Amino acid sequence: MNPILEHNRKAWDDRVRLKKAHTNPATDKDFENPLRAVDGRGWLGPDVRGKRILCLASGGGYQSVLFAAAGAIVTVVDISPEMLVLDRRVAAERGLTLTTIEASMEDLPMLADASFDIVSQPVSTCYVPDIHLVYREVARLLPPGGLYVSQHKQPMNLQADINPILEGYLVREPYYRTGPLPPANPSRVRESETLEFLHRWEDIVGGLCRAGFVLEDLREPRHDDEKGWPGSFGHRSRFIPPYVRLKARRVVTETPLRIWTPGAA
Repeated sequence: MNPILEHNRKAWDDRVRLKKAHTNPATDKDFENPLRAVDGRGWLGPDVRGKRILCLASGGGYQSVLFAAAGAIVTVVDISPEMLVLDRRVAAERGLTLTTIEASMEDLPMLADASFDIVSQPVSTCYVPDIHLVYREVARLLPPGGLYVSQHKQPMNLQADINPILEGYLVREPYYRTGPLPPANPSRVRESETLEFLHRWEDIVGGLCRAGFVLEDLREPRHDDEKGWPGSFGHRSRFIPPYVRLKARRVVTETPLRIWTPGAA
């Protein structure tokens, strides 16, 4: 395992042990309507029973078990073994069946081509240097017509300070920076122990299209709070939408996909 992946694996293992944000399994309320809890926009349709769903970089006992409770055939991949422990624990408690695989999101040779109907990925691409490698694997794992729902940190979210100045939030990181971001103070928008990477819009959206997908919808989940105190997640979200959610469809290609790389024409 390369040093970046090993660093982030350990960071997420530690976050589970310390019960930090994004390591909280699904609750009884979530299981009242599991599909709605995990797909509030209804992008996956009214029924996922029998669908082969890959929960990519999605350990933690949330997405996977809710899809399984909704009747899907679920595989969950995560780099953190401790996150996958949560998936297996909740599945056992609820009498659900799923498959867990410890692996990195951009390298999945153990999974066959076109072996899933849906790939669902929460915020996680920020932890790998090259988002195009992730898209290449997702394109390989989906047949034509397959659906890819993913959520990402907005570029500006990773460029701007966590703490405000009088006028708002200062942009410190260059848009075209390379390498991992400098460490940040703990917050709801930065996992301070991890190595994170800024992906530009041409990577997030353009890269998706070049990997063989058609974008069907794009949403910016709202987290703003007019009453939030300066520096709070809600206050910062008034100025900087933290996340973007994409719905993309795998298209039929007659020629092999050419994966674009930064700097190419």
